[in-house]
Amino acid sequence: MKKNVSLLVFLLLGIFVLTGSVFAKGFTIGMVVKNLGNPFMDACGKGGQEACELLGNTLIFQGPATPTVEGQIEIIENLIAQKVDAICVTANDFDALVPVLKKAMANNIKVVSFDSAVNPEGRIVHVNQADAEQIGKLQVQAIAEMIGYEGEIAILSAGATMTNQNTWIAYMKEELKDPKYAKMNLVTIVYGDDLRDKSYNEAMGLFKSYPNLKGIISPTTVGVSAAAKAITDAGLVGKIKLTGLGLPSEMAEWIHNGACEAMFLWNPIDLGYLAAYVAGLLCDGTITGKEGEQFSAGRMGDYTITKAGDGGTEVLLGPPFRFDRSNIDEWKNVY
Repeated sequence: MKKNVSLLVFLLLGIFVLTGSVFAKGFTIGMVVKNLGNPFMDACGKGGQEACELLGNTLIFQGPATPTVEGQIEIIENLIAQKVDAICVTANDFDALVPVLKKAMANNIKVVSFDSAVNPEGRIVHVNQADAEQIGKLQVQAIAEMIGYEGEIAILSAGATMTNQNTWIAYMKEELKDPKYAKMNLVTIVYGDDLRDKSYNEAMGLFKSYPNLKGIISPTTVGVSAAAKAITDAGLVGKIKLTGLGLPSEMAEWIHNGACEAMFLWNPIDLGYLAAYVAGLLCDGTITGKEGEQFSAGRMGDYTITKAGDGGTEVLLGPPFRFDRSNIDEWKNVY
């Protein structure tokens, strides 16, 4: 009799432990970045992992070898097959991912875009790093000050289909219409596809094609560091000014040698953290992604979901931060 009671207690305890472990596992969130080996994307993954650990969720961090739409679609299809609970994606194309993401949502998978938005039809909410207009115009203002509001400038972007890049560039062009920039001329936009060698070669090509070039704006972490190296290698430090969006860890050398006087960025660790946190809250039903909803995101504080410029909804991380010689050493070992 005692053996039977002991066996029953053991079985019940086993069921309790098993059930408890299932609930403790939480949700599975797939984070699909533009490409692997990109330090900015890697930092986003680090933040996503932090948020998932805090919420008791599991993160699957994936991305194609090169920043292609086809690679992202294949990964998302696999995540759907794995029956993940949510997908966070920084899109290589605004529209091309919509069909596969709609398929994901039809399978009860919560979809959050971050960094580079996907069309609202293919997402529930977007986590934006900062106000797009502010980001675009700020970089024009910076390069204008560096070149004395006079001369030729060029833009070295990432991919021609990347939503965030194109939105920022549109605001750059809008800012350049201001009469105070009348003596400045945007001569061209080139694309390095967020690949170091290609971005470097595109920068070198600019020097040859535009011998009177005075400044470059590169709103991509890969591009701005590649352009800084190109300026240095070509012996053009001080002759061609550079600004853009860069990682402090990669740009400290170039800021100190004068290849880049100043650049901007937000914390990609925080961006990935917020994206994964929002995905987790969508999974547990705390939020639905509707405009006006308020929530707390752990160490990041409180947020309100707002209307996005593309007609969907979004969460704004915060304003970009300026890095220059006065502060770069404080941040170069952080990210």
